[in-house]
Amino acid sequence: MTDATLENAPYSFVRKDTLPQEAPPLSVAGPLAWIRTNLFSSPLSSILTLIGIYLVIDTVPDMIRFYLIDAVWTGSNRDACLADKVGRPVGACWAYVADRVQYFIYGSYSVSERWRVNIVFAMFALGVVWLLWNRAPLKKVGVFFFFVILPASAFILLLGGDRAEGFLRFLILATFALAVVYLVLSFKPSLIKFWIGEGQLGVEEAMPPWQRFYRPKRLILIAMVVFGLLAVLDEKVGLPRVDTGLWGGVMVTLLISAVGIVFSLPLGVLLALGRRSRLPAIQLLSVIFIEFVRGVPLITVLFMANTMLPLFVPQEWSPDRLLRPLIGVAVFAAAYMAEVVRGGLQAIPKGQYEGAMSLGLGYWQMMRLIILPQALRIVIPGIVNTFIGLFKDTTLVAIVGIFDFLRTIEATLVDPTWATPTTRGTGYAFAAIFYFLCCWGMSRYSVAVEKRLAAGQKR
Repeated sequence: MTDATLENAPYSFVRKDTLPQEAPPLSVAGPLAWIRTNLFSSPLSSILTLIGIYLVIDTVPDMIRFYLIDAVWTGSNRDACLADKVGRPVGACWAYVADRVQYFIYGSYSVSERWRVNIVFAMFALGVVWLLWNRAPLKKVGVFFFFVILPASAFILLLGGDRAEGFLRFLILATFALAVVYLVLSFKPSLIKFWIGEGQLGVEEAMPPWQRFYRPKRLILIAMVVFGLLAVLDEKVGLPRVDTGLWGGVMVTLLISAVGIVFSLPLGVLLALGRRSRLPAIQLLSVIFIEFVRGVPLITVLFMANTMLPLFVPQEWSPDRLLRPLIGVAVFAAAYMAEVVRGGLQAIPKGQYEGAMSLGLGYWQMMRLIILPQALRIVIPGIVNTFIGLFKDTTLVAIVGIFDFLRTIEATLVDPTWATPTTRGTGYAFAAIFYFLCCWGMSRYSVAVEKRLAAGQKR
């Protein structure tokens, strides 16, 4: 039957126009379908959902009333947070937090020198953004800034005194010497072969001297600028010593967690490789270290670092009282990180090792270029989980007399100036918000990294 016959037929059974697409029924898509699938998919799920709804209805309004509606936001002493003084129900005493926030951030650090801590905070924020932002320019310079410039600058600024000034002079001289050495090498192409090899010598000879000096000069230049500014500050303003016993608050919490995170990952990678090594001595030492550290609580490690570590060195070389828990936390986290990395190494198929060896790669080249990138990508959740646990475990350093953020809050609770029935709950709520935001930020960033790295694995 032709199209003309169909068109002239008294009854037509063929539709030429496509019907518009209709929305899916509410039973398979939309809010009702999501609620039925995720909240009421089974009798047990329905019971748990109803219990959760009851708890939210029962607790959330009271929390909102206590921490927001009835809260006290301004005041100079405890009278502002006492119900009999203000004549109304009183909730959270946020005026206490506002009055003590400086102590929560800096501890007992000298008030006149807190600008030094602010500079370190600004440099830390810049380094974190530069390092973690995927589209940030000059990533290698950012890595150098975060792992070299920032620790050296933080030591000079936070500690101060003759020791920090001597270290600053050494850094300036070393940076200037490196600049002179490389500048000489950049104008002597015959000497560059010792640095880059014969294969690239012809290319380097064809470049003008300022282009041959271009790549390393970024690192040398940023070091000279930063250390030069520190020298100017020391000359104009002065950097008197602030004893580590006065440090506290958010500054110490971020310092301990940053040192632990930065050092635990490379140490954990080395320990994981050592545990999988075919050399019996290295494998045995790695196993003993990992199992011993993981077999004791962090409090024990902190006590050993604080009490036993000074016994192994001469009295004049005794580690600083803040350096001891830094070492203990880094060692403790490294042992757990080693097992996380080892799990990633075991998940790599044997063919990856064989393929790398077939290309003629040595052991360290194979690990650096082929194996470790894949292993670390697999265990990103485990690595971030260890980092989050380490960040929360920094509160345990109060056991050895270090005033971290939580310890500074507890110290202010005995202050009669703000002794009210709601002060304790307000202080701990403020601590909970701080730790939640930091841990939640690390968690969300790890999720973003997982999605970005998994994009190339989708088929």
